[in-house]
Amino acid sequence: MGRSICIGSRESRLAVIQTEMVMEHIKNNHPEIEVQMLTMKTTGDIILDKTLDKIGGKGLFVKELDKALLDRRSDMSVHSLKDMPMEVPDELPIVAYSKREDPRDVLVLPKGAAQWDSSLPIGCSSLRRILQMKEIFPNAQFKTVRGNVLTRLKKLDDGEYSALLLAAAGLKRLGLEERISRYFEPEEMMPAAGQGILAIQGRAGEDYGFLKDYADEQAGYAAEAERAFVRELNGGCSSPVAAHAVVKEGKITLIGLYYDEESNTYLKGSKVETVSNAAKAGAALARELREQYRKEGN
Repeated sequence: MGRSICIGSRESRLAVIQTEMVMEHIKNNHPEIEVQMLTMKTTGDIILDKTLDKIGGKGLFVKELDKALLDRRSDMSVHSLKDMPMEVPDELPIVAYSKREDPRDVLVLPKGAAQWDSSLPIGCSSLRRILQMKEIFPNAQFKTVRGNVLTRLKKLDDGEYSALLLAAAGLKRLGLEERISRYFEPEEMMPAAGQGILAIQGRAGEDYGFLKDYADEQAGYAAEAERAFVRELNGGCSSPVAAHAVVKEGKITLIGLYYDEESNTYLKGSKVETVSNAAKAGAALARELREQYRKEGN
């Protein structure tokens, strides 16, 4: 008798595609395992008229999926790592990280538009993106946009916004790469911690050995460093911290953005470490930037 596994996913098209990618991998590499999907709306998908920090932050996208895991209605959940809270409950550990998709942020224009119309606002709900975008386009105006990627694109194409700021990874997974009009390199627009990586969450004490050939070691090191940086600064959804790590030949190069809410200013810094110290490097860079900020008398 083969094993049967149920994977929990949000209902959005992107979430379902991401879960299907994991299912496909399991089916191809472990045909003895039967895989099915359980989709659900999360609180974060339902409350769309308020920004996330006003209604409880990132946890809203995982609460219902966590409950399904605990109730044993599902055996694992697939999340975009950047949507996961920095603190993960011990009983529901992350059991695998996917290979990283393009981590960059991008600018998307309305269908058929060749250039950005500065008379309309740019749709963006992330203070992290807005702060950095203002350095690139000082005169840009911004307006909150919520909802899944397809909902946002419809609002853009209906003329509500001049452009959208989105993650390249989501558009590429949705097969909408042709909508991207400009990529921002991580040095000019630092991505959210974990952007482009999928996290698989399971139940403590269970065997997820079948994910061994799915888990990407480099993405795991990058995730550890980036999340440790944000955790050290207590960065939830409302605080625009950012971190991005590149792993190469046993070394990890991490860049981080520290933001001070009172003065509305930020600092960027970087650190190189061996991969075995990924998490330590993240926490150390966060402390260094905070210290540097205080030293400069801000």
